[in-house]
Amino acid sequence: MRVPYSWLNEMIELPEDPADLVAEFIRTGTEVESVDTVGESFDHVVTAQIVSKEPHPDSDHMWVTKVDVGSYNLGEDGKPEPLQIVCGAQNFNEGDHIVTALIGAELPGGVKIKKSKLRGVVSFGMNCSARELGLSGDHSGIMILPPDAPVGVPFAQYQGTSETVLDCEITPNRPDCLSMVGMAREVGAIYDRDYHVEYPQIKQEVGVPTADELSVTIDGEGMCDRYVARIVRNVKVGPSPDWMVQRLNALGIRTHNNIVDITNYVMMLTGQPLHAFDLSTFAARDGHRSVVVRAAREGETFTTLDGVERTLSAGMSLITDGERPVALAGVMGGMDSEIEDDTVDVMVESACFDAGRTSHTSRDLSLISDASIRFERQVDETGCVDVANITCALIEELAGGEVAPGYVDVYPAPKQQPELTLRLARVHAICGADIEADFVERALTRLGCTVTRSSKDGETVFAVVPPSFRPDLPREIDLIEEVLRLWGMDRVEATIPAAKNHIGGLTREQHLTRKVGQILRACGLNETTTFAFAAADDLKKIGMSEEGRGCPVVLMDPLVADQTEMRRSLIPGLLRSVAYNEAHGTPNVQLYEIGRLFHGRENASKPKERMSVAGVLSGAMGDVTWNQKFKPLRFFDGKGVVEELLAQLRIEKVRFRPAEGEAYSFLQPGRGAEVLSGGAVLGWVGEIHPKAREAMDIALPVVAFELNFDALIAGARNQDAYHEFSSFPSVEHDLAIVVDESVTCEDLERRIVSAGGKLLSGVRLFDVYRDPVRVGEGKKSMAFALTYRSDDHTLTSEEVERAHTKLVTKVCKATGGEVRS
Repeated sequence: MRVPYSWLNEMIELPEDPADLVAEFIRTGTEVESVDTVGESFDHVVTAQIVSKEPHPDSDHMWVTKVDVGSYNLGEDGKPEPLQIVCGAQNFNEGDHIVTALIGAELPGGVKIKKSKLRGVVSFGMNCSARELGLSGDHSGIMILPPDAPVGVPFAQYQGTSETVLDCEITPNRPDCLSMVGMAREVGAIYDRDYHVEYPQIKQEVGVPTADELSVTIDGEGMCDRYVARIVRNVKVGPSPDWMVQRLNALGIRTHNNIVDITNYVMMLTGQPLHAFDLSTFAARDGHRSVVVRAAREGETFTTLDGVERTLSAGMSLITDGERPVALAGVMGGMDSEIEDDTVDVMVESACFDAGRTSHTSRDLSLISDASIRFERQVDETGCVDVANITCALIEELAGGEVAPGYVDVYPAPKQQPELTLRLARVHAICGADIEADFVERALTRLGCTVTRSSKDGETVFAVVPPSFRPDLPREIDLIEEVLRLWGMDRVEATIPAAKNHIGGLTREQHLTRKVGQILRACGLNETTTFAFAAADDLKKIGMSEEGRGCPVVLMDPLVADQTEMRRSLIPGLLRSVAYNEAHGTPNVQLYEIGRLFHGRENASKPKERMSVAGVLSGAMGDVTWNQKFKPLRFFDGKGVVEELLAQLRIEKVRFRPAEGEAYSFLQPGRGAEVLSGGAVLGWVGEIHPKAREAMDIALPVVAFELNFDALIAGARNQDAYHEFSSFPSVEHDLAIVVDESVTCEDLERRIVSAGGKLLSGVRLFDVYRDPVRVGEGKKSMAFALTYRSDDHTLTSEEVERAHTKLVTKVCKATGGEVRS
């Protein structure tokens, strides 16, 4: 909401420095995005004089002019030289002083001046009308300055006028602040001052009453809460007065003609959207015209004011003349009923359309307007008649219209504002401050509430009726929030929360969540947070199976087309982050996320939710240097991160097994593993399949892992059982076993540990050797370093040999291997 400072100052006394008001707005919850100065932005716009005026050689209405712009255009000799500008206006002569926009100027409405060729003649600028400069609605010709106006002076300097405008960000719960009156009321509440607004009054009503010529029908419930219509006859359509044009320009609204500008002006003044129809476009049947608000038919088409033909759905509302649509209710009018230069009679619409329907219509059609923004935040239906009268009074004053007696008002279900009870003790308890009863009463009254103070059982109580333009105040707690907002949250003293028999601290889950993050960061990963929403084809896109992930939880009203359901895996979001970083020149990406997954269940009201931790590693761990070549992260880097995480959490009986089958088709074959604790699957780790990377536009290899966070928390232990260090020496033995390629290291190591008994204290793989001749086709040799040690005595060679022989026998028998000689 753009708020012209001078206009607001006419309604209520403001601080001399706008920065003071900005600070108060921010303090009370209204963000101010910027403070702009309108009128000082006439860059490359200068005063000029017509030197010559010649007919265009290829046009009967255009002129080729030579314009003196002073030092803004110099010839080869360094002296001022006139500019050649093609002009279509007819109201000027040689010697007239005018306003010229040079190449590079940007005029109100976003018009940029460039070097152009008009019917074969080059033009180096534009001679401007008052409307093109945003100073009035006059577009009959270029702007003629007084004869004594200087030449070649910046127009902003010559004009000497400017307007300070506050660009305020209004939250969705404050539709009342989308108007100048609402902002004046807000300022009055902040500074405890009165505001004053003089609304124009209808001077005379003449002719046939509105109700005798027009009827209004709302065909269906839930489309329109109230519809008010008035007729104004014999209007003279033309430019708006300068003061209105300047105010609308300051508000960022493009001017059209006096009738349309009046409806926009009243909307910005009161917050009530209006629409003016050319009454003659409504079909007359037996001297009577009809307005029917109805639902659109599925597939029905309608051309809006912007000239676009739109296909409608059954949930949208239309304004019709009984047969033909004339406007898209609450969003935009139609091409066939707009105000034209020859319009004589006008029908003024002041209505309150359903917020939900308006919101869906504007978003489904990608058609956001000033009207739809207000309707979807709820408009005050009680003010429809007053706003219609204000509009008609202005049309009477500025367009010479004759206002028809009376109006048509269809109001199916008038609403009564509820009376709320506000307890002063509750205000103190919630706010943590002793706010005076007088301040509470004054603040709420300034906001438009009706407040009655009383005493009940020795406690001060207020009976509060919120105003109809504040739909965000349905409860006592909302009133307390308003009081505290105006009183000042910064004035509340910080205190320690009171508690009995309670010692604050983190839960075990919170401790472990932080610990998991610390471990992963120590491994070189950075924490990230991705959207909890996902595209419907996210899992399919990378080849991830939906088995075991439940039904998708589909959003009813997704904000983005590729975020239509709740995520069932963290991996697609993390891969998207890798792709984004890689596309923006950051190939080394190591990220992790702890987040919630959502698994739908048939015939269940709520989805099953569980926590997951996942990570992705792409590129290298460090930048390429003179002594460090690029070494891409691979499977064992990711496996090492998972092993470190599980070791730090002291998860027992951890083992890995190959990730195979359709469930892991998104992983590269032979480079993926399931992670288990005992017999329970914790998750997986592996390299993402090249096809999956290609689908996500990722060039470099990516190692990823995803673990069930809830299972990690359940299996984590605070500390290991204590084992006393042995003071007796160890004995080292190397063992090389030749086995089939299908035998994994994890399986062989597990069998060695099982067969080694109590004397075996350590197993470490130190070599893998393949040779079709020396080892055999389809075979491999794996060499382990075995450590034997006793806790209570020094081992003899016979004990070690006996234990080692037993181990070799058992392992070879279990795996079908043999000791390599």
